[in-house]
Amino acid sequence: MTSQDRTSPPPQQYAERSYRSPAALVGGALLLLLGLWLGGDALLRGDVHTKLTALSALLLGVPLVVAFTLRPLVRAGEDRLTVRNPFRTITLPWGAVEDLRAAFSAEVFTSGGKYQLWAIPVSLRQRKKVSRQAARGSAPRPRFGLDADAGPVPRAMADQTLDELREIKERATHRESAQGEPAVRWSYAVLAPLVVGAVGLAVMVAV
Repeated sequence: MTSQDRTSPPPQQYAERSYRSPAALVGGALLLLLGLWLGGDALLRGDVHTKLTALSALLLGVPLVVAFTLRPLVRAGEDRLTVRNPFRTITLPWGAVEDLRAAFSAEVFTSGGKYQLWAIPVSLRQRKKVSRQAARGSAPRPRFGLDADAGPVPRAMADQTLDELREIKERATHRESAQGEPAVRWSYAVLAPLVVGAVGLAVMVAV
C-alpha cells in the first residue's frame, strides 16, 4: 500500500456540552409565574392607571427575571466556548482562553480581560461541605466492611465543571480552527423591553 493509499483517521469528535444552573431555572420559572399572576390580575381588574403601571412593571420585571435566571448558559464546543450572561453573549475561541478560575464566582480569562460565567454558580457552602468530607476521608480506612474506602471525595460542582472545561481547552487550544478573537454581542431582546418598562414605570409612579 502506497502512502497515497493510506488515509489518516478523522479527528476525534467531542460532544458539545452545555452548563446551566438548575436552581436558577426553577427559581426563575416560579418568579415568572408569580409575576404573571399578579400582573395579569391587575391588567384584568384594575383601572387605566393600574393597568398601565402593571404593564410597565411586567415589561421591566419579566426581562430582568429571564436575564438573571433562564438566560445564563455556558456551551463548550470543540473550537469555542460560548458564554451567555444576563445582557451579553461572549464567544471565545479556545485559543483565546488563557485560564478558567472559580473563587467567589466562576470566570474565564483572556488576554483582553475576564468574563464571569453566570451559569456556573460557586457555592461556598458546598465547598465547605466537600472540605469537611475530604478531611474525614484523609484518615486511613479499611479496605473492606462498612467503613471501607468508597473512593475519592467528590469536588464542588463548580470546580468539577471548570475541570471539564479545562480538559476541553487543553484538547483544542492548538487546533487551527480554535483560534481567533473574542466576540461580544449585547442582548437587545432583553435590554429593549427592560428600558421601555423602566421608563414607563417611572412615568406612572410620577403621575
